[in-house]
Amino acid sequence: MASTNQHRVYIPSSARANQYLLVEFKPNDAFYARFSDIRCCYKRLSRELFALCDEYELHNVHIIANDKLPVVRYHDEAYNLETKKQILFFYNPKYHEAHNLFVNEEQQSKKIRFLFLATGDELRANAASFHHKVQRVISALSDGLLSDQSPLKIRDHQHLTYDLFAKAKGHKQSYGYKLRSLYPRYQSRNCHLPVDHNEMTYASFSIPVTRAIKTQFQHMLNEQEFGQFYHYIFDAFKRACAKRELLLGAMVANGSNPIVRNSQIDNAQSNAELQKLTFDCNRVEPQLTSYWQADKLVNVLHFVIVAADKDKHDIGYGRFMNHVQSAINEVTDELAFNPTRQDLTVRFFQHINYTY
Repeated sequence: MASTNQHRVYIPSSARANQYLLVEFKPNDAFYARFSDIRCCYKRLSRELFALCDEYELHNVHIIANDKLPVVRYHDEAYNLETKKQILFFYNPKYHEAHNLFVNEEQQSKKIRFLFLATGDELRANAASFHHKVQRVISALSDGLLSDQSPLKIRDHQHLTYDLFAKAKGHKQSYGYKLRSLYPRYQSRNCHLPVDHNEMTYASFSIPVTRAIKTQFQHMLNEQEFGQFYHYIFDAFKRACAKRELLLGAMVANGSNPIVRNSQIDNAQSNAELQKLTFDCNRVEPQLTSYWQADKLVNVLHFVIVAADKDKHDIGYGRFMNHVQSAINEVTDELAFNPTRQDLTVRFFQHINYTY
């Protein structure tokens, strides 16, 4: 029993589940050449895609043809926010539905993306069914309008989001998760994925640099040089990870938002909005990195802890997340952080991607 319990993590019952699939391809010249102009191209593509989505009951789907990266977040109100590099989609899976097209009609998009947002209740329990519906839509497109295009890439993203200190605020109910890997979960539900695929599992959390923290570290912040402060926090993060043999992680404190990728299929890079972090999950040596600007004090410190291959168990990632939560507690114990008044949002991510 003790062995089973250590692989189960207890998460507040108020946790929010989310899932979306991102399907993308790089259109060749022949694709655009068959249409009179870009506008006609995107209209035809959207007409066919959305008709298939209606057939397979996929109610929140978007076409992105302006070379911007989609970022999905929960919100009680549905709206989209575009920046120079991103489109942020805010929605509540229980209520919000939409079929939208985001394009730049002045130039051909280098990459066309289809974003499928899961809707309804019990998203985690119905994840395999949702994925299978998307596969059927993509199969139909691949047999028709996209038959002469390069293979499509499918990325399945699942999140569990919760306040680590919900219990301190009076929310006593929790649920025990084993957090099984996506591939065996889907196989057991007759949603078949190719053997040649990549999986990545990680957790993220953010700590606001509040007035209380600024007061606590005033002796490190009274000059226009904040490197000492960042070094202190990063050292605390490294110690907490090392104690629990969490090998892969990063702290981002340069004003950009972290995105996580597998180093075997992607390269680390950044821009004014995004800090791409790449990790090799096969590593047996620690890879703990940090990104900050010593002359800039940010409002939020972002942290990522990635599961290495050794953290993957047949029973699930519950033990990994128990270690992550303990590490977060150790870091916040060193800070002026009030768990009864402040939220500490933890996101547990599971990704799987393959060529279709």
